[in-house]
Amino acid sequence: MTSTPTSSGTMTAVRFHAYGEPDVLSLEEVERPEPGAGQVRVRVAATSFNGIDANVRAGRMQGPIPVALPHTPGRDVAGTVDALGEGVEGLEVGRPVVTFLPMTEDGASAQFALVDADTLATAPASLPLPDAAALPLVGLTAYQALFDHARLRSGQRVLVNGASGAVGDHAVQLAAAAGAHVIATASPRTAERVRAAGAAEVVDHTAGDVAAALTEPVDVLVQLAPIDPERFAALAARVADGGVVVSTTVWMPAPSDETRGVRAVDVFVRPDQDQLAELVARVDRGELEVRVAERVPLAELADVHARSAAGELDGKVVVVVEPAR
Repeated sequence: MTSTPTSSGTMTAVRFHAYGEPDVLSLEEVERPEPGAGQVRVRVAATSFNGIDANVRAGRMQGPIPVALPHTPGRDVAGTVDALGEGVEGLEVGRPVVTFLPMTEDGASAQFALVDADTLATAPASLPLPDAAALPLVGLTAYQALFDHARLRSGQRVLVNGASGAVGDHAVQLAAAAGAHVIATASPRTAERVRAAGAAEVVDHTAGDVAAALTEPVDVLVQLAPIDPERFAALAARVADGGVVVSTTVWMPAPSDETRGVRAVDVFVRPDQDQLAELVARVDRGELEVRVAERVPLAELADVHARSAAGELDGKVVVVVEPAR
């Protein structure tokens, strides 16, 4: 992708005009958006790459996540308040903020983004502002899976399947902090990182059947990794009577077992200002670590999508946006 200089009233943004491979993404000069009632325009410091961005771009989510084309990807946003829409109070221009944007709206792979004011939280003071873009979507997904849906309590046994990913990393940290006994799946390459996040036990998912490796049932299964339905069902069978399965693999519904009282929840993350502020506070207290594997410029976003498709990404990628002139 090549960059186009911005002029007054315009900005650079990555968009796709048709669904397809990563090369449908292009860096373009577009109109700078104006905030409506209840909205804030954010000058974007960074967004991040999430797997959902690639699925939407490829056209695999047209049913649950319909978007208008051309579409700008990038759910997470970290930046500063640039302009206030009608009725917005309690925010001032220049404040550093974070949130994530609705799945069906234009995203933050651009120099400016429109955000609902009631979803914004002040950015963590302990992180460089661009790195804060690695927190909102994955942090809220993990938080809502554990506390809204699983109703996690201290002392429970939790299996996080897919613990080495960004959501899994936050889920392990949050569950351990809540007093749970965390069992996490990881490869030998990521096992130490997962253990450092707070896992009491680490199961090598490359060595065999994870369900068979569990010595005792678990109270909560947090399903984050792409697995086939048979393996998912086997893991769900290791959930204790009265337990819960929470899953972000929404293309494959979570299996329940009414006869044993096992609930199943497919997690669709939602913005929540209070929860995001709580996550920010934990980051600033040193209780939650935000790990960033790479920082790439906006002009290389198509390459990030291509590397993701090839399985070459290792950890969270922050996409840094060059300031508008």
